[in-house]
Parts: sequence; C-alpha cells; structure tokens
Amino acid sequence: MTSVDVTATGPAAEAVRRHVPDLVHERFASRLFDTDATLWGPAAEPEASKRLGWLGLPRSSRPLVGELAALRDELTDRGVDRVVLCGMGGSSLAPEVICATAGVPLVVLDSSHPDQVRRALTDLERTVVVVSSKSGSTVETDSQRRIFEQAFADAGLEVRDHLVVVTDPGSPLDEDARGRGLRVVNADPSVGGRYSALTAFGLVPSALAGVDIEALLDDAEAVVDVLAEDDEGNPGLRLGAAMAGTDPLRDKLVLAPAGTHVVGFADWAEQLIAESTGKDGTGILPVVLESVDQTEGREQPDDVTLVRLVDPEDEPTVTDGSSSVVAVGGSLGAQLLLWEVATAVAGRILEINPFDQPDVESAKQAARDLLDGGSSDVDVPQSVDGDVEIRTTGEEGLSIAATVEEALAALLTRLDTDHGYLAVMAYLDREGDSPLAGVDEALAARTGRPVTFGWGPRFLHSTGQYHKGGPATGVYLQITDTPREDMPVPGRDFTLGQFIAAQAGGDAAVLHETGRPVLRLHARTPEGVARIADALRAQG
Repeated sequence: MTSVDVTATGPAAEAVRRHVPDLVHERFASRLFDTDATLWGPAAEPEASKRLGWLGLPRSSRPLVGELAALRDELTDRGVDRVVLCGMGGSSLAPEVICATAGVPLVVLDSSHPDQVRRALTDLERTVVVVSSKSGSTVETDSQRRIFEQAFADAGLEVRDHLVVVTDPGSPLDEDARGRGLRVVNADPSVGGRYSALTAFGLVPSALAGVDIEALLDDAEAVVDVLAEDDEGNPGLRLGAAMAGTDPLRDKLVLAPAGTHVVGFADWAEQLIAESTGKDGTGILPVVLESVDQTEGREQPDDVTLVRLVDPEDEPTVTDGSSSVVAVGGSLGAQLLLWEVATAVAGRILEINPFDQPDVESAKQAARDLLDGGSSDVDVPQSVDGDVEIRTTGEEGLSIAATVEEALAALLTRLDTDHGYLAVMAYLDREGDSPLAGVDEALAARTGRPVTFGWGPRFLHSTGQYHKGGPATGVYLQITDTPREDMPVPGRDFTLGQFIAAQAGGDAAVLHETGRPVLRLHARTPEGVARIADALRAQG
C-alpha cells in the first residue's frame, strides 16, 4: 500500500475501469508531472502553461523550512506567539486544515464581517499577522491589513515587528511591503491559489503557528513517484476518474469524514474541486458533511458519489453495487497532492480548463459597482417578518411571500428533485452565529437533495465559481445581517459593513442575471438570525 489509498465501488468503480486505461495509454500522469500544458486542449494551454508549478512543490518548497524556523524562533524570543492569517480562498483554507490537523492554534480571518474582524483585534503585543494575497488586490485581505496596521499603530507597536506578507514576487503588494521595510516571503508565481497548499501561502502561517512543515513536505514527496506513474493503480488517476467519469455524470460529490485523522480536509477539497471544475455549464459540486453518519439510513440519489475520508489502516467498507462510493485515506501532505492531481484528471475527463475561474470576477465587479453607488433589486425589502427582511430579485412566488416560512417554501418549489441542489450562503460572523449549525442537514432531510452551506464572503473564492459557471440546477438562499457595530477601513471610503453588504448584493445580482433563483433573508438583529435558523430547521 502507498501512503495514499483510493478504493471505489459501484458506478465510481465502473468509471475507474472505463477511464484509467485510456489515461495510462495517453501517459497522462507522466506528462502531467513533466508539466505538459497541452493535456487540457488548446484553449486551456495558455493558462495551464503558467499554473503547473504545484507539481514540484514537495521539493521546491524545501528552502522555506529553515527560513521559517528561524523566523518563528525570532518571533518567539520577542514573545510573539499568536498567529493571525488574513487571506481568502486557497490562501486560508490550506493553512486552516494543516494547523487543525496538527493541533496548533491559528486565527483564520477570511471574512469582511466587522464583528468577526473586530474579534481578532486582541492581544496585539503577542500577535503576528500573516497577510496572504497573490497580488494584494483582494479587497477583503487589503481591508484586514489596513485595519491591523492601524490597530498596531494605535497600540504603539511597530508594524514591521508584527506583520509578515506572503505574495507573488513583483506584485503591487510585494513592492509596497518591501518599500515600507516589512518582512516579505514570496510564493511561487506559477501556482494558482487553490493549488497553493504547499507553497509559502500554506507553509508560512502553518510554520509560524508551530506545524512541522518538513514532515508535511516529506509526506507529499513520498507519493510523487506513484502519482507520476502511468499505471492503472495510480491513485490520482483512479480518484479523478471516479470523480468525473461516471456515466451519466454524478456531479454531486459528497465528502464525509469516516475515521480520518485529518481535520477539516473537506473544506479545502471543496474549494479545489468546485472552483476548478464548475464552468462551461458542467462541473462537480462538493457537498461537505460533518460526518459520514449523516448518510446512514438515507438512499443515495443517482447523481451523487459519496467519498468516505478514512484512515488508511481501516478495512474497506462494503457497499451494495448500486451505490457510487469512494474511500480515500492517507497522510495530509500526501492527500493534498493526491487531490490536486485528481482534480487535474477530472478537468481532462470533463474537457474543461481546471486552472481558470472565469465567473469569480463577475461577483467582484458587481460588488464594486454597488460600493460605487449602484443599486440592485436585492437591496429593497419585499416584505418584513418581525426582525427579518425578505428580499428577492423579483421571482414569481418569492416576491409575494409575507413570512420567512412562505418564502422558503416558495424557493424550495424551484428545486429540481432529480438533479438540483440548495446552496445556503451565510454572509455572517461564522464564529458567532452558532444558531445556524446543522441547518444544512435539516434541509437535506426535508428535500432529499444535496445542500451546501457556505460562509460569505469566503465561499465566493470557492463554490461561488460553480454557482455561476456550473450546471444551472441550484436554488440559492442568502442570509445577511446588520452587524452589531460597523468598522471603517483606514484609507478607504467604505466600511466593512458596507463592503460585505455589497458583496452579498453583487453575488445575488449575478446569480439572478444567470437565471438562478435567489432568496435573501436579512436579519436586522441577532434574534433575526435565530428566527431564520428556526425556520430552516422547521423546513427539515
């Protein structure tokens, strides 16, 4: 057994049998590790030629081990032992799972919600802030950086002693930070954000928090040869074929921990798969579950493949032949590389470019337009139910609902019971809004369909691409709120509260423009969030 193991049953196993021999014959694996940019067709070649650096990271990232160990020692000697990461998408999701699995604390700030940002502004004298952005133009991360720099200055602390920048060489952020004497660690510019787990974006915050990143790289390097081998036992080929090669395509991939020691892995894989494959009207929608127990006693829909995230030492679970099930186990470093390879394989099978994200920018632009004084139909409440405003984009049925329950019921009538999914998108303080815990499970039980739950705005850098570029089979529920206290952004003419409202409004507007049904429930008070949560559970 290698240090990663992939087994498949049912339609997923048939997909492996159908596609892997062809992939071996085409020498896909060896050509991939030779960074052959032609593997995804002529249209993808220009982008792919600039985005394959991730394949060599288990070796090329080695110089960071000593550099970061020295930096951590320097910080520790000065009593700086609390690490806050400001980043979005791949810049935050990989360090979050790496640190959680290692059991070391890391404050991940991947939100523009003022209540969540304010909560991170504590213990500044012992805090180092890692600002992670390829270009520095990510508005969320730039706003967080400005707020922390102001907070350090107000506390009489030298910013250069408490800030580390991770960015691409030559980026505007790189030039600005170096010009101000800040510490900068450059990442490999030939790696896209969602494939960047083993670059400086994944390793800097993890190492400063106390993770043994050398062991992580060792685990990844241990599987390079088997993943690069043109062999039918190659786990990367097998997993990619099981994900994308079922006939007809089972385009919902349910990711469920089933004994794995890796904490939160599905959240990282969700971003990798959704943003890489959800485009051109096709794609694979990851559905993250808390536990495989949520699948017990439920019939698996015929558009779903279940991925059990297991300990590699566990005995394989036997399923009936009609269920499409994949079991994946291995060390964290090995699995990071495995799933990246499998996603590249899935792109080949789906005939899409797995390295671009053509629909992410649309929501960003819509948010900028709203910040600049534009308007959107979703800005106007259609009706008010207690502490909750019901906002719609004018879809028939949704716009005449008088109560939260009526609006939810009207939205769910739009859900395709054979191929649809419900996306719950909560633009809230993800650390403080516990009333929403478990609502996705209740809604899945009620509808019998896959339900995803994403915290905004971070999901915009993940499943947000699939929502707009993937199959038009979803219905969308936005939940927003009025922050307890807004927060200005130094040097900008907007507040965080205005920004996150614009992000939600822009996202809803783009979904509406692409023909997706959107319902927005806005909580005026914390009690309003609880009211919405109760209504969602009642639906289940």
